[in-house]
Amino acid sequence: MEVVTIEKRTFSYVCERFTEFAKRIESLCSTHTQKVENWLDSQEVCLLLGFSKRTLQYYRSSGRLAYSQIGSKIYYKSSDIERIIADSETQNQSPKQTTSYEKN
Repeated sequence: MEVVTIEKRTFSYVCERFTEFAKRIESLCSTHTQKVENWLDSQEVCLLLGFSKRTLQYYRSSGRLAYSQIGSKIYYKSSDIERIIADSETQNQSPKQTTSYEKN
């Protein structure tokens, strides 16, 4: 094992700089943590929406659902999933056209 000797003044300077660096990192992390959105993987989305994997693939390929892929794993923004749920609720609540039949 190699031993390196430095002056006390140099060691103190390095420690101070490291402390400043750590504080900066903490500040950056706390600033950007609020902007990071929750992401869900395919399995979680299928469970939430009641979709099969094939239906989820159809939503991706048709452009109905944005996604990000890291390696072979696919992720979806939770806000996009909430939008799909809201859209389906809106469609279910809209009044359906009914045709009245007259008796001959």
